[in-house]
Amino acid sequence: MADVRAFAGYRYNPRRVDLAEVVAPPYDVLSDEQVAELKARSPYNVVHLTRPGSDYASAAHRLRDWTSQDILARDAHEIYLHEVAWEGKVRRDLLGALRLEPYGGAVLPHERTHRGPKEDRLALLRATGWALEPLWFLYDGSGTSLPGLLDEQFAEQPAVEFDFPAGERHRLWAVSDRDWHRRVSHALAPLPVLIADGHHRYETTLAYSEETGGDLDAASRFTPALLTDLADPGLVVLPTHRLLRAGVAVTGGEEVGSLPELLDRLVNGHVAAGTYRDGHYQVLELEGEVPAVELHRQVVDNLLGKRNPEEYLSYTRDPAEAVRAVDEGRAASAFFLGTPDLKVVLAKAREGMTMPQKTTYFHPKPPSGMVFHELDSQHLIED
Repeated sequence: MADVRAFAGYRYNPRRVDLAEVVAPPYDVLSDEQVAELKARSPYNVVHLTRPGSDYASAAHRLRDWTSQDILARDAHEIYLHEVAWEGKVRRDLLGALRLEPYGGAVLPHERTHRGPKEDRLALLRATGWALEPLWFLYDGSGTSLPGLLDEQFAEQPAVEFDFPAGERHRLWAVSDRDWHRRVSHALAPLPVLIADGHHRYETTLAYSEETGGDLDAASRFTPALLTDLADPGLVVLPTHRLLRAGVAVTGGEEVGSLPELLDRLVNGHVAAGTYRDGHYQVLELEGEVPAVELHRQVVDNLLGKRNPEEYLSYTRDPAEAVRAVDEGRAASAFFLGTPDLKVVLAKAREGMTMPQKTTYFHPKPPSGMVFHELDSQHLIED
């Protein structure tokens, strides 16, 4: 199943740059205004690489300059550990090189992807030949030796730490113990991994890997992967609500009096969704096991008919904002979901179910700029 190895990644040299000035949230959660602010903060901020606009060659030039100037320095073969602490919570992750392979085996998707973002990321990969940020995966480590293996190394001092303005403290460990690498790889080997965040980037990295070729253990056959146990108490998944710009009103739901009352009805695995239109809230009972899937299949798809959902749907994690959008005429209807059950999502992904975009939203997302990976067809990943 999952083939996770140590790899010789590149990291920012803390003697040359202030990490808090150069790491950033992942490229796909930043507004254009945030990108401009981060680029102005430092000439070495990672968004110069991840968000170069259409000037992909500039990212390639910067990578060459930064490695020659020792801004980015290459590690020995490492498996990394990452910890993020925020608002009294702590999440711990493992970061290694995951073998790229088509869906259906060790790597499971759970959301549909769209063409545009994949074209942008593939153009950047072709220009640079580097994976610029880890993709995020989940695994079920219950009954394995992984919790104890990770605890061994988290007890050591981290290699680097930095704070984000949002109140997050990040720490990174670089573990070079080859025996520990083998034990971690062995423990992960029977497990599938579920893409938490990065479906578009996974598919484009796989496509680039197949273009590039190389030995089966070449660096080009692997992607940097942040892996989180489903049982981690700091793993936070949030619902994403839908705004529909067209369609008739939904009937047949149970009327409720307020948004808080509606949201209270969508907890504890209740297979239902909420809707708001014309000042009225309703709870919609759904058949099935994954509310996001059934909301689209039983409600949204029927309302839209043959119209393209991408042209009529938008998303928000703020339920009050969804209500405002309807009241102000920016949307015809709002639909609300509860927090998804990750064990159900993993089980359905193993059965081959692909879910609507933004079925899950994990928080906080791993920063870009912690570790880079050169997708080299000649260099081999450690076995």
